Amino acid sequence: MSIADLARPEIRALAPYASARALADSAGILLNANENPWPPEDDGGLALNRYPEPQPAALRNKLARHYGIDERNLLLTRGSDEGIDLLNRAFVRPGEDGVITCPPCFGMYALSARIQGAKLQEVPLHETADGFDLDRAGLAAARPAKLLFLCSPNNPTGNGLTAETVLDLAREFEGTGLVILDEAYIEFSERSSLASRVNQQPNLVVLRTLSKAFGLAGCRLGALIASAEVIDILRRIIPPYPLPTPAVVAAETALEPEAIVNRRYQLDLLMDDKPRLVSALQAHPAIRRVWPGEANFVLVRAADGPALVAAAGGAGIRLRDQSSQPGLANCVRITLGTPEENTALIEFLQGWQA
Repeated sequence: MSIADLARPEIRALAPYASARALADSAGILLNANENPWPPEDDGGLALNRYPEPQPAALRNKLARHYGIDERNLLLTRGSDEGIDLLNRAFVRPGEDGVITCPPCFGMYALSARIQGAKLQEVPLHETADGFDLDRAGLAAARPAKLLFLCSPNNPTGNGLTAETVLDLAREFEGTGLVILDEAYIEFSERSSLASRVNQQPNLVVLRTLSKAFGLAGCRLGALIASAEVIDILRRIIPPYPLPTPAVVAAETALEPEAIVNRRYQLDLLMDDKPRLVSALQAHPAIRRVWPGEANFVLVRAADGPALVAAAGGAGIRLRDQSSQPGLANCVRITLGTPEENTALIEFLQGWQA
């Protein structure tokens, strides 16, 4: 069977919307898209009066080369959130098909499934002596499902998954569903991406983003990497112009070789300072446990997590309370900042008592 056969039949029957830019390029006299012929006076030469390319060719080429994949395996999206939503809408029949998540994890997996009317099954991670791990028996019992969402390194626990684990699960889901691996934080870890494996394992989908390591959270630009058949299905329902021109220009600039070298220097600076913050947290009497993880954040369990978040907020430092997540009572996620920002947090902790 083709992997496209897993998609909803009514989606398979759709033809993509044929926008003006999809039917003709932007050369010549443009009288085909009902645009204003005059750009804003202060648009910096971006021609913001014109619609952008549906899937900007130059950016797709740069990202495909950066990820080491073929362009036919790449779909540009408005952040990873849009990729998650597209997968649910294309493959999950409301009230009939299942979606599996492994909390504590990124909340958009479950929210998107619920919006779609999926039969959501949550298989919580196991807390171990070393951190958190998948419940493989629970995942087997939860099938069948059209989508299984995984995250490595996982948000908010920071644990990573081996390539063997992910690929083994994808093989178990063959013929029945897709395994989606969210690699939003992969640049902070020492693990290799599985983006290049989507052709050998057609039911594997990898999500990437420029929001984290590339520092482009405000651009809302993500990448969905999958077999050409999956990409073809998703292109039938993605909006015609998902990416605004300024975001595309910023992303293209960020992918220039010199910019990548500078970004790598910043990531190394960020991660090199992480042990200093981890040590300060481990030494604090009101911090019960620290999970350093593999990403640009640290998860801690405090004597009173909400109190820590409130006290830090009073000092002008914003932390993320994770107490509502399964198994994370009194847990707080702390994102790494600049060395100066980390120092400010450490100094705050030295004066804070639960």
